[in-house]
Amino acid sequence: MASRPFAWEKSYPAGVSWDTPINITTLGDLIDGAVKAHGERTVFEFRDRSISYADLGARADQFGAALKRAGIGSGTTVALYLPNTPHHPISFFGAAKAGVRLAHLSPLDAERVLAYKLKDAGARVLVTTDIAPLFGMALKLFDAGLLDRLIVAEDATWGPSGVPVLPIPPKPGITTFAHFVEGAVPPAAWPIVKPDDVALLQYTGGTTGMPKGAMLSHGNLTAAVSIYEAWQQALPNGRPEDDKVILVLPLFHIYALTSVMLRQVARGSCMLLRMRFDAEQTLDDIEKRRATVFPGVPTMWIALVNHPRFANTDLSSLAYAASGGAALPVEIARRFEGRTGMRLTGGWGMTETSPSGTNVPNTGVPKPGTIGLPLPGIEMDVAALDDPHRVLNTGEIGELRIKGPNVTRGYWNRPEESAASFADGFFLTGDIGYMDEDGFFFIVDRKKDMIISGGFNVYPQMIEQAIYEHPAVAEVIVIGVPDGYRGEAAKAFVSLRDGAEPFTLEELRVFLADKVGRHEMPAGLEFRDSLPKTTVGKLSRAELRNEIKAATG
Repeated sequence: MASRPFAWEKSYPAGVSWDTPINITTLGDLIDGAVKAHGERTVFEFRDRSISYADLGARADQFGAALKRAGIGSGTTVALYLPNTPHHPISFFGAAKAGVRLAHLSPLDAERVLAYKLKDAGARVLVTTDIAPLFGMALKLFDAGLLDRLIVAEDATWGPSGVPVLPIPPKPGITTFAHFVEGAVPPAAWPIVKPDDVALLQYTGGTTGMPKGAMLSHGNLTAAVSIYEAWQQALPNGRPEDDKVILVLPLFHIYALTSVMLRQVARGSCMLLRMRFDAEQTLDDIEKRRATVFPGVPTMWIALVNHPRFANTDLSSLAYAASGGAALPVEIARRFEGRTGMRLTGGWGMTETSPSGTNVPNTGVPKPGTIGLPLPGIEMDVAALDDPHRVLNTGEIGELRIKGPNVTRGYWNRPEESAASFADGFFLTGDIGYMDEDGFFFIVDRKKDMIISGGFNVYPQMIEQAIYEHPAVAEVIVIGVPDGYRGEAAKAFVSLRDGAEPFTLEELRVFLADKVGRHEMPAGLEFRDSLPKTTVGKLSRAELRNEIKAATG
């Protein structure tokens, strides 16, 4: 284990200090502090409506009081099955103040996965919306006996949207959100909630089985917010309190929840809350609404950079652009900087880290492909792939380990898997990478995505980064496919940019000749109109791998 000063500290931007005190508190304290400091300011612009910090706080208090009145309190899990509407933060903060543990359900989950998460979390209460696809599924879960109570937020609360809704049937156990909170009065004293109490079961994984719930405490989530602030406040492009932040990332995902929503609430910023990503709408938000910050995932940035309007849209209001959730193609970052003069920064994190981990400085000499430097208060190192206790030297490739107040204590109902996820107090990330002499970390791949070809370790992400430099390529996924000679070989699945002509495998290999090693050359190439994505818009190697496996037997 390394000792202070850590290698990365010498590369920190001026004003950033690793030992900045990290504020570890509760989510109730976070929202109460924001309401007190920024009460009359706008926290969300949603459709044609502005919602103030004071209004958000009052609505959250009323929901928390209604939960308490209904006997739903400490030790109880409530599931949220909501899109990006104000009902999400209202429910989230209200439940947190009432001492209720939350579990996020994804609107894109299959029915069997939703049922599994409800059972695993022990959630018998579900907060959802009357928007047709979600409410239809929620009714199925209710009718299957998986729920005792269904609280339905009416989408019309926030004005017309044109989104289809379903009527709410008059069944015992089903109530509207408005009726549930009606007349509820916040208590003189809320239940005692401690930073170490589990606030959220955030489900993750599932590529080799059902998802597992990372236990994120109040302290984990608030520490993550404080860690981000310790980094951001000293940067030259630090955001003023009157920022307008585009919040289109799904709030059921940890990136949007902590890195965007909780962080901006703590700062007192205004968020342009959007239910779904649309490149045209995002460009309008920047040009017409003068948005100053846009955090996205790589697929969003790919769509924006390739959009016909990107070259001519007025992007001058944008002061900070970030990408997270997956590796950003270097070529996309290069094209964005070439158009705007601004670095498209990003970092690395996981559900299990709430998700703070590393960040890329927007000053200094750029290092293409880096995930950046560990954030203040966080320790990271690299361990041998065959021994998680053996720490490797600078430049050696192994598994990244992380430790900090933001890191989960483990997985809900999975004590053995939780214990196996730690070594020497560090969480084992499953990411393969290395640290350079300046303390910058690089990921070459996920442990489970590595291809072993002819005895060589081949990392798909490195090949993908090279293929993204091809001018005809919009998106690419590289996976390992069976090969009679080498055991496995790399195959590239490509979707082309609009109007681009396809190319042959041999032409691709010529293009890659000076970019990847001979053992990394794709042995196959297939064009697709679109590539599979996860529920949060990340390109999905797992889904493609499963498809190929099913087709080949």
